Amino acid sequence: MTRTERVRFESEGRTLVGMLHLPDATAPAPAVIVTGSWTTVKEQMPANYAPRLAQRGFAAFTFDFSGFGESEGEPREVESARAKAADFSAAVRFLSAWPHVDGTRVGVLPICASAGYLALAAGAGLPIRSVAMVAPWLHDRAIVEAMYGGAAAVEERLELARRAQDAFDRTGVVEYVKAASNTDATAAMYWEGDALDYYLNPARGAVPEWGGRFALMAWKEWLEFDALTLASSLDVPTRIVTGEGTATPGGAKAFGARMRAPHDFIWLDGNQFDFYDDARTVSAATQAAVEHFRSTLC
Repeated sequence: MTRTERVRFESEGRTLVGMLHLPDATAPAPAVIVTGSWTTVKEQMPANYAPRLAQRGFAAFTFDFSGFGESEGEPREVESARAKAADFSAAVRFLSAWPHVDGTRVGVLPICASAGYLALAAGAGLPIRSVAMVAPWLHDRAIVEAMYGGAAAVEERLELARRAQDAFDRTGVVEYVKAASNTDATAAMYWEGDALDYYLNPARGAVPEWGGRFALMAWKEWLEFDALTLASSLDVPTRIVTGEGTATPGGAKAFGARMRAPHDFIWLDGNQFDFYDDARTVSAATQAAVEHFRSTLC
């Protein structure tokens, strides 16, 4: 049996909201922070991993980053690697003081884009002992250009960000587009057909708690963020659970090649979104993470 507790904690003056999934144990348990992709909330992909980890003896913690979901923070839903890295630090501090958690044994399971944010936090001295990345989105400028249609298309988005930032500075109004769409080409994630079904289907990731929008001024930080340069900053044992069908397998390989800490890869079948909510893929990824955490946290 496991149990869940809804909790609040502070990050740079903002109150963040999380869910702590606790195993049935008398002694303080090792903890794993579970985070998701860009723009998302705790009720999306993290909610598929945390209960599985709790069932295997870990205190699994999901939370909404500043400005997202139930957490405080203004302006709302502005994607920021720096802000999310600060929230990682706050989450570790919170867990380290929680009575049912062994604060000396904390790991992180970042899914998709939060893998890069975790690496940024690690470079600032995040006190964790282990990491298991799942389908990590890890990019540099070359990967950004490949994913977004070339250098000119990237510059167009950067110009949109500059204009939106200027408008926000003048008026305090944030300009948003849809986070995902298969009909609106201005969306942050645009793909015709059903490739983005995870984000568009209420039975999957289009949950009521998700804002489903992207602040245009955030393009600059997102596109100029280089996760690959942070690989050497991640100095704890790391397992990268991914697949050739994911969004940036090349980025994951390049990140691993630059790591100095002990690390390995587990390659699974499936596309990016299968790692979010496909039961078979999530179970396999969870098992790979559990094996890693048992050897590094227990």
